[in-house]
Amino acid sequence: MKASRIALAFGAAASVSAAVCNAQGVLSYSKDGANVQLYGDIDYYLSYMTSSSGSSLIALQDGAYLRTRLGVKGSKELATGYAATFNLEQGLNETNGAQADATRLFDRQLWAGVATPVGEFRAGRQNTAIFYRGGYIDFTTRTLGSVVNSFGTPSRYDSDLAWISPRWAGFLAEVHYSIQGSQPEHSTNQAVYQAALDYENGPFRVGFAGIAGKPPAGSVVNKTVVYNNFYGNFDYGKGKVYLVYIRSNNQSTTAGTGGTLNNGGNPLGTTGTLVTGTDTGANTYYNIYQASVDYRIAPTVRIGALYGQIKDDSGGGKNADGWAFGAYWDVTKEFMVYGLGNSLNNDPNAGFRPSGSAGLTKTFTAPGDVNGQTIRMGAVGIVYKF
Repeated sequence: MKASRIALAFGAAASVSAAVCNAQGVLSYSKDGANVQLYGDIDYYLSYMTSSSGSSLIALQDGAYLRTRLGVKGSKELATGYAATFNLEQGLNETNGAQADATRLFDRQLWAGVATPVGEFRAGRQNTAIFYRGGYIDFTTRTLGSVVNSFGTPSRYDSDLAWISPRWAGFLAEVHYSIQGSQPEHSTNQAVYQAALDYENGPFRVGFAGIAGKPPAGSVVNKTVVYNNFYGNFDYGKGKVYLVYIRSNNQSTTAGTGGTLNNGGNPLGTTGTLVTGTDTGANTYYNIYQASVDYRIAPTVRIGALYGQIKDDSGGGKNADGWAFGAYWDVTKEFMVYGLGNSLNNDPNAGFRPSGSAGLTKTFTAPGDVNGQTIRMGAVGIVYKF
């Protein structure tokens, strides 16, 4: 591709000084202190699922470990210690070539910011503070097989203002305030707040990331919906031990084929919706516990296992527990092969289902296959990063 074409594609001057494809095939260019990179990944896997109801399904799916995506990111030096930054990222469904969200051009991220000596300031659609900390949570990086992930994690919000600090004496702080849909002096004036603090010292890491969404004034269900995540891990040399505790009321019933699934809805949303104030699920709080460990059996091969519980503390019996084991082989820096086995056991009033980095394209939707059932799954797949 000619340098002038690259410049036009990114709205830059026609006289771009350099445009190269690096060893991974990533298209990048730089000019006068500006750097832009085109990147992405493809995650494709074959899954087999069974329910204790007797139903089973086999499917090709997208996004067990990483949602398939295409993105552009870059920075421009403004002065010593200061730079303009941006990120545009679109999720894709490899099984059918569709956009992950047909209503958006960049559904995953679209923000601009300024990096300074006291931290980075951003504005736009951004990932939540807890979303990108998946690698701190468990051996799956909080994706397919994770009991935590089956509960649902708020992932990103529109109109989000954020500050992310540098790491000072081991500490990194982060705050967000999303004003999506806010109207001055209006009953639907809403916001989503986030705060996070991460501390790293040698092999130890501990942290907290919390999200809170307020419903509109005068809502029928006038409960702030929260997702508070406390995590820690320890690197013992050949792998890590992970512990996580979550306190949340971000869970409710949802529609299924021929009836209602006991779990699966999220009043706070998982990809950017605001709290409606009409979902009675916000009245029920859950405690989620999970322990996990991984071990590197070779420089490029890692195995892991986990066990977790979801406890409904209202006495409603919407409890579940599950386990998973898996292996990840980095064939090259860009190409990974993985295999997973996991089980999720729902109590009679619970209806949780497995979920990956992307929601399953094909999954059980009939209440009789989910509510009170044990769902087991095996998956093998590949990830290619470029």
